[in-house]
Amino acid sequence: MTSDQRFFDFLKERIGLDVTSVGPAIIERAVRQRSAAASAQSADEYWRTLQASADEQQSLIEAVIVPETWFFRYPESFATLAKLATKRLADINNMRALRILSLPCSTGEEPYSIAMALLDAGFKPHQFKVEGMDVSPLSVDKARRARYGKNSFRGQDITFRDRHFTAEGDGFRLSPRVLDQVHLQVGNLLDPALLVNEPPYDFVFCRNLLIYFDLATQKQVFEVLKRLTHVDGVLFIGPAEGSLLGRLGMRSIGIPQSFAFSRQSPAESESLPAFVPTPLRVPQPLRNVLAPATSKRPFTSTARPVPPANTGNTDAARLLANIAALANEGKSTEARAACDSYLRSHEPVAQVFYWLGLLSDVAGSVLEAQGFYRKALYLEPQHPDALMHLAALLQSQGDTAGARRLQERAARSERAADSERKR
Repeated sequence: MTSDQRFFDFLKERIGLDVTSVGPAIIERAVRQRSAAASAQSADEYWRTLQASADEQQSLIEAVIVPETWFFRYPESFATLAKLATKRLADINNMRALRILSLPCSTGEEPYSIAMALLDAGFKPHQFKVEGMDVSPLSVDKARRARYGKNSFRGQDITFRDRHFTAEGDGFRLSPRVLDQVHLQVGNLLDPALLVNEPPYDFVFCRNLLIYFDLATQKQVFEVLKRLTHVDGVLFIGPAEGSLLGRLGMRSIGIPQSFAFSRQSPAESESLPAFVPTPLRVPQPLRNVLAPATSKRPFTSTARPVPPANTGNTDAARLLANIAALANEGKSTEARAACDSYLRSHEPVAQVFYWLGLLSDVAGSVLEAQGFYRKALYLEPQHPDALMHLAALLQSQGDTAGARRLQERAARSERAADSERKR
């Protein structure tokens, strides 16, 4: 069964998936699998089956969005949440419980991590409530069962498992104390009426989702996220989405590795030009990013895909695509090794140093990350993401002037690119 635009359009309409962000092969494979399951003999026959069955429509979506996540991914974000939540409770005089939203929540690891982080920080159960939402009913059902295998426990520190889980066969069962803090439901961020009657949330986690959308859908989804986030609230995003939020009127709160953004006043927007590069893409599965997982989904967490450099060398392009895939699967060690392999066998390019910078950034090696970002900018002075990530690091260290200069460079580059595209 060959490429069929009808199926691409269906997924774009239903879940916002931009086929160019993952490559047509992922969708084609899912269509083949579901076509075989439905005993369809042709693309036309499967299309008729799809149109006639809501269950089959959901099954195709599930076949495309393979969930993959783990507890306490991006641990600094949860440490930052605990600090900000303490201040937020004081600001509202403890008059109500904090409202926290996790979407997409996938199979529950993120919303449960939020609850565990706050309970471990000394918060009482009545002081906060967590909502988890995902487009996949299967993922939400698994989250509600709250039984996890070893793959959900990664990283150097998994002591939380002893505090909040009990061993059960070859897996681990989450404690009722954590379960009681989280409410899970199915929902689609493309629905403009999503949670429309709910009050805004103090904190919203939405990781590595926007990278799977085209620009128009990104803006549509961002408007929903902005509506859901309290004017004094904080939005936690994926490590590669910062420059996009900058253009859309948000600013980093300045805590390294937190990937946390708040609203930006008009005056701040003028003094610090906003910028977002053209979305970068590489054909790869829907999987979680810079420290994502093996398979990603449009509504799960992951890092931004990056396109092969225009080197004219198919081997170089293949290696660059491999670096992006490894990083997006959370395989940081392998991704670094792939970067080193590239630099040993090919002329240095900015994109490789940018990946090394982002890998160091997520690992918490701030000085090392700065060095790699600067090497990327030496080779490509207007590399958009290197400019914005280095600017964010400088701002987090109090170098506002340095951050402003880099953001202004990025903004000038974007204006020049817009001008060139209009010719």
